[in-house]
Amino acid sequence: MPTPAPAAEAPDLAALLPRLRARSEALRRESVAERAGRLQRLHQWIGQNRAAVQQALHQDFGKPATETDVTELYATQAEIRHAIRHLKRWMAPKRVSTPLALLGTTSWVQYEPKGVALIMAPWNYPFYLAVGPLASALAAGNCCVLKPSELTPAVSALLARMAREVFDPAEVVVVEGGKDAATALLAQPFDHIFFTGSPQVGKVVMRAAAEHLASVTLELGGKSPAIVDASADLRDAAEKLVWGKCVNAGQTCVAPDYLLVHESVQAPLIEEIRGVLRRFYDAEGAGVAASASFARIVNGQHFQRLAGLLEDAQRRGATVALGGGVDQSQCFIEPTVLTDVAPDSGVLQEEIFGPLLPVVPFRTLMEAADFVNARPRPLALYVFARSPEAQRYVLGRVPAGGACLNDTIIHLGHLELPFGGAGNSGIGRAHGHYGFLAFSNEKAVLRQRVGQTGIKLFYPPYTPKVQRVVDLLLKYLG
Repeated sequence: MPTPAPAAEAPDLAALLPRLRARSEALRRESVAERAGRLQRLHQWIGQNRAAVQQALHQDFGKPATETDVTELYATQAEIRHAIRHLKRWMAPKRVSTPLALLGTTSWVQYEPKGVALIMAPWNYPFYLAVGPLASALAAGNCCVLKPSELTPAVSALLARMAREVFDPAEVVVVEGGKDAATALLAQPFDHIFFTGSPQVGKVVMRAAAEHLASVTLELGGKSPAIVDASADLRDAAEKLVWGKCVNAGQTCVAPDYLLVHESVQAPLIEEIRGVLRRFYDAEGAGVAASASFARIVNGQHFQRLAGLLEDAQRRGATVALGGGVDQSQCFIEPTVLTDVAPDSGVLQEEIFGPLLPVVPFRTLMEAADFVNARPRPLALYVFARSPEAQRYVLGRVPAGGACLNDTIIHLGHLELPFGGAGNSGIGRAHGHYGFLAFSNEKAVLRQRVGQTGIKLFYPPYTPKVQRVVDLLLKYLG
């Protein structure tokens, strides 16, 4: 496996923030054209280095080039293009209406950058989940420190080269390294921290941010359920579930983590999944391990964790309905469907982050909703049903960061939708305008006429006349 990136030296970090903060004052006054130009240079660099991104992802965990194109390059470029296209409107002050008590005033919301942002990216989509938030931060006018994951050293090195070739070093800096580098960065007084990762590390980030009263966006994980109603189109559901579960070998924060299926359609759905897996990854009959379309687990540690979850589930009585193969030498876990899963099994207690899919049958949608709601709120919710009543029922009963009806994952790519979690699965929203707002201070501005204000009616002394005016106002509000 690739060697992790070396740790950054703390003394370098101590001098980093003052340099970026000084530059951030100039960025605060930049025009739309200047910000858009910076984003355009980033967009061009990515287009020119497509092969290098593909190679880095394949080197780090065997990601197929086509999958990199769709989930890393397209997603990133779409985010950047969307920001460039809408930046003028996003940056413009937003007029707001005037209440009766403040007649004569004019008010608006003015957007200003927060200052210097820290973006801590994960290893599972190491390019997209680094550069996507970076684009939002730059659109909002911030200087940035980008901390890639040390578990994907080839992508980390590529991001460092990108920063050197595209940006002024006083505007964007990539800091490579492991836990020591991350800890040193979190000790610095950033204005905003954007973290993508596990809930456990998210708590560490939030505690560190509290020391400097920095705002945070936490894109965390959790167990995202997929509910298959009796009214679902099973073949369609099977295709979308297999794609959502197996893209990136299941190492996706919004992958369907477990499957709740109406007991009347469990057996036929599993057969449909069997056929889809064969078509997607084993059309020649050589096994999924021979497929050039299936990625690998990022490293030996995560492989061992997943193999342990599979072994634990079987030890507690689970049946391997499909798959079950593992190969430690390749960090390969075969797409696996588990039935008869004990409720206390690890695959139903912790986020899987791999191609294991436990199946739990239900009799009523109330039972399915109660099962989900007994656990921390998920990052994503997937509902497969042709029945509008079933769709409305689940959406109304199950809180989640986001949801898809009759599909998986793709809501993440809709740039007019906010993306984020609920409770344990995250804080804040990202993508498109929501990403711009995450890195912006929404300054409230009110302009009063000189020498005139209705508020003078309420100035002391509080005479009976003033009281009558107040009484009239309260009567109006009542």
